[in-house]
Amino acid sequence: MAPAFLVVLLAAGTLLSSTEAQEAYDNLPETFKKGVDLAVQHVNSHANIQQLFLFFKSLQKSSIDSGFNVNVIYHHFYLKATKCSKATENPDTKKCPFRNDRPLIDCALCYKAFSGKIEENPVPYVNCVHKPVLTEEMKATRVERCNAMGYSIGAATLLASTGTD
Repeated sequence: MAPAFLVVLLAAGTLLSSTEAQEAYDNLPETFKKGVDLAVQHVNSHANIQQLFLFFKSLQKSSIDSGFNVNVIYHHFYLKATKCSKATENPDTKKCPFRNDRPLIDCALCYKAFSGKIEENPVPYVNCVHKPVLTEEMKATRVERCNAMGYSIGAATLLASTGTD
């Protein structure tokens, strides 16, 4: 009887984390969702990725209003493997529950958005790696790349921003 209870408890926990992740994604502002979608597409396009990865949770995010309806966005978040293949159409965490036997993918991205749309110039910076592989040097490179995106001397830095969390 105890093993059956444990299985039910584990399944409920997985469903709860999937629901929370979908809710976290749904609560993101549209401009941040577009960036997450870009990162998800980038990760899932790799040939060696078999399982679908979806948004799991935000770690840090900020948006600096540069004026004239232009924002510079920084978003640091996790993607998590699901039980669905990457060929799944219209995926969400309700149809594709998360797997707990794969490492998270740590993503940082920054981009310029005009009227809520990601600009092609400068090219959005998307950096996603399996969490265990992420080094301090990689983190420093992320900061440098994002801070260099579209700032003039004396401007606030994106990662020092106290944007929304």
